[in-house]
Amino acid sequence: MKDATRAKLAQVSTATLTTVLFKRGFRNVFLALRPLDPGAPTMVGPAYTLRTIPAREDLDVLDVFKDPSHPQRRGVEECPPGAVFVIDSRGDARAASAGGILISRLKARGVAGAVTDGGFRDSPEIARMGWPAYHARPSAPTNLIHHHCVDLDVPIACAGVGVHPGDIMVGDGEGVVCIPAHIADEVAEEAFEQTVFEDFVQERVAAGHTIRGLYPMTDPSNRPLFEAWRKERGR
Repeated sequence: MKDATRAKLAQVSTATLTTVLFKRGFRNVFLALRPLDPGAPTMVGPAYTLRTIPAREDLDVLDVFKDPSHPQRRGVEECPPGAVFVIDSRGDARAASAGGILISRLKARGVAGAVTDGGFRDSPEIARMGWPAYHARPSAPTNLIHHHCVDLDVPIACAGVGVHPGDIMVGDGEGVVCIPAHIADEVAEEAFEQTVFEDFVQERVAAGHTIRGLYPMTDPSNRPLFEAWRKERGR
């Protein structure tokens, strides 16, 4: 991902991104998951995925974690810096997708965030890390009870959204958006421009201006006001 694209996506909301993607025909892009820390920085990065299937008692025992090639453990060590670790837990939060130690390792390695449609254990500790992590709800039991990790860096479903390796994941206080990788640059540019305009509109509306002719800008007399506002603020 281009540095300029990452910088622009870090300044826009998931709400704006869903609108920009809707204009391009993409309707199912929002992962309605909870940020453990709503005040964490905006999450931006390409998806690195982990797929699970239901656990089986003869395969998913504690000793499997002794194997460094276990997909969950390998994924934590191989997820590229700047990427987002996205876990397909099949929407099942009865057992944790990961816990505080693995999340700490991802953070220390420079990973941009973690997302699961299941749950994270040690969630109070993760919430204090100041690092973007998203889940459906807290979940204390070990993942081995319900999740068998099978594949890394493959297309997955997460929170009902198809996520492909390299898709750009953006998360804020409302949830996560998945942007198809091939349109990320243009989506970032349009979302950034829309954000600048909506900040102008918000300021005008807060000062008592009607939305008629302003939002959307159908009254041309508002155009020079917007341009002057933008120049004044260097945006």
